[in-house]
Amino acid sequence: FTIDVVAAQPGSIVAVASRSSGNATKFAAAHHIATGYSSYDELLGDPAIQAVYVSLPNTLHHEWTIKCLRAGKHVLCEKPFATNAAEAQEMFDIAEGQGLLLAEAFMYRSHPLTRAVLETFRTGVIGQLQLVRTSFCYRTTRIAGNIRFDPSLAGGGLMDVGCYCVDFSRLFSGEHPIRICGVAQSHPSGVDHVAAGTLLYPSGVVASFTCGLSVQADNAAYLCGTEGYIQVPIPWKPPMTGANFSVVRATPPRQDEPQLSVSHSVANSGPSQTYTINSIGELYAHEVNDFAAAVLEGNPPAITKADTLSNMRVLDELRRH
Repeated sequence: FTIDVVAAQPGSIVAVASRSSGNATKFAAAHHIATGYSSYDELLGDPAIQAVYVSLPNTLHHEWTIKCLRAGKHVLCEKPFATNAAEAQEMFDIAEGQGLLLAEAFMYRSHPLTRAVLETFRTGVIGQLQLVRTSFCYRTTRIAGNIRFDPSLAGGGLMDVGCYCVDFSRLFSGEHPIRICGVAQSHPSGVDHVAAGTLLYPSGVVASFTCGLSVQADNAAYLCGTEGYIQVPIPWKPPMTGANFSVVRATPPRQDEPQLSVSHSVANSGPSQTYTINSIGELYAHEVNDFAAAVLEGNPPAITKADTLSNMRVLDELRRH
C-alpha cells in the first residue's frame, strides 16, 4: 500500500538568534528569514514572535525555555527536554502558570510514517504486544569540541539518541516502566558512547534498546506481538518519499534448516504487507506544523507533558547505573 500525505503550513519563521550577529545574519539570509538577532534576549524582546524553538545544548534547555516563557512565548524545546526530570517539571509548571504551550521536540513523532505505524498497530494486527526492540547508533570521529562528548553539557549516547528509543517504547506501550536496567561503555571524555537498556512495563511489555555515538547498527524498530511483528527500517528520520514499514505475520526462520537462507525463510514463512508513506513536506516541517496547530487550534501536542516527564524519569534512572 502507498499513502501520500501533504504537510500544511500554519506558521512562518520570522527571526533567528545567535550569540553573534554575523552568524545570525548569515543563517537568516541562507534560509530566507527576515531578521537575525545577535542575542537571544533581543529575539525575546520582539513582540511579533509568538513561539520559540529552543535548539541549544542540553544544559541550556531549562534556562532558556524558562526565559522564553517569562517573555510570553510558547516554546518547542528540542530533545532531551532537560537534564533531569526535576528541571522538566519546573519548566511545565512555569508554562502552565503563564498559560503558554510547552512541548518537547521529537520530530519522528510528527512524520506520517510514525502515525501510520501507530494506526496499524492499534488495529491489533500483531496481536498482543510483547516486545519492543529499537536501535539508534552512529559513529562520529568529530569528538573535539563536540557537545555530545562533553559531560558538563549533559552529552552522551543516551541523551543524544537513546532518548528516541525510550520515547518510542512509551508511545506504543502507553505506560511508564516499572523496572529499568541499563549498561554503558564510557568514552575517555566521560560520557556514555555505547549503551543498552531494558524496560519492563506494567502490562508485561518488555522493551530493549541499543544506542551509541561510536558504533554502527541497523537503527530499526520492531514491535513484536503474539501474532506477528511490525518492522520499521528507518523510524527516526524517515525520508520524504519511500518511507515504509512492514507487517509480518509469520514464524521465525527455523534454526535447524541451514539449507535455507534467512532472507528466503522470512520471505516465504507467511503473509506480510509493506506500507509506503510519501510525505509532501520535510520531516521538521511536520513537527513545526504540529506545534503551530497546537498553539493556534488547541490540538494536543505530538508529545504530551506525561510523555516528556516519563521519558526524563527513565533517562534519570538509566544514567544512575
